[in-house]
Amino acid sequence: MKLKYTGLIIFLFLSCSVVSTAQQTLDLGKNNYDDKKGTVYLQENTFEFRFHTNGASLGLNFGDIQTFYKTRFWHVSIGELKHIRETRQSRSLQGTAFGGNFRSYIFGKQNNFFVLRGGIGEKKYFSQKAKSKGVAVGFSYEGGASIGLLKPYYLVLRFVPESFGDFNYRSEKFSEENAERFLRNESIFGADSFTQGFGEIKFRPGAHARASLHFDWGAFDEFVKAVEVGIMADFFLERIPIMVESDLTPGVKNRAIFANLFVNIQFGKRK
Repeated sequence: MKLKYTGLIIFLFLSCSVVSTAQQTLDLGKNNYDDKKGTVYLQENTFEFRFHTNGASLGLNFGDIQTFYKTRFWHVSIGELKHIRETRQSRSLQGTAFGGNFRSYIFGKQNNFFVLRGGIGEKKYFSQKAKSKGVAVGFSYEGGASIGLLKPYYLVLRFVPESFGDFNYRSEKFSEENAERFLRNESIFGADSFTQGFGEIKFRPGAHARASLHFDWGAFDEFVKAVEVGIMADFFLERIPIMVESDLTPGVKNRAIFANLFVNIQFGKRK
């Protein structure tokens, strides 16, 4: 009889344990992490706006959360790199024989330069202190291949023979033949449409790398809200002709390496 009651007690104890385990839930937005086992989230996908000292970019990050402290991610982005000497200006022609206003333009600019980047990186938090409910602090680094896209920059120029009685102007990109007019403000009415020249894009292979401090508001939340501050660099095999190098543009020098400081704003979701 005692053996029978003993077996019944053991059975009830095990049943209660199983029910208790089955009813255990994890609340989103709370610290459900375990130092040894990792995290309740497995993936982290974010959209980013990156503003740097010579341009901006839009990107996507696809992350694999390995532990609380480390996330490995794949990155793709596209943006524009500008020359440090670019200055936008405009010329009003109201009241002249040509009339109207033209789009503002960048004097001496030869090409727009866009960069498509793809790479792999890691994000790591510094210590146990990052697991507080406040801001999680860590660092991030990423690098990979790049493809530069050179698009001719078109200006609306007066063409020869000049006649102030007629609307003698047309859209032109820079060439050795029109260099004197292209680099003379008196011949420039303004910039042509941004889409002009997309059918003439040339490719330039390269590479990129970046490193930054990472600040994450609510590292345990389902939704990602983070900011990064750091340095980035783009490398190409040859100098990129963004601006015209000429006696009419003194001091202008194109380069093959672009180093920039940046601020990166990220929004996304963990799952």
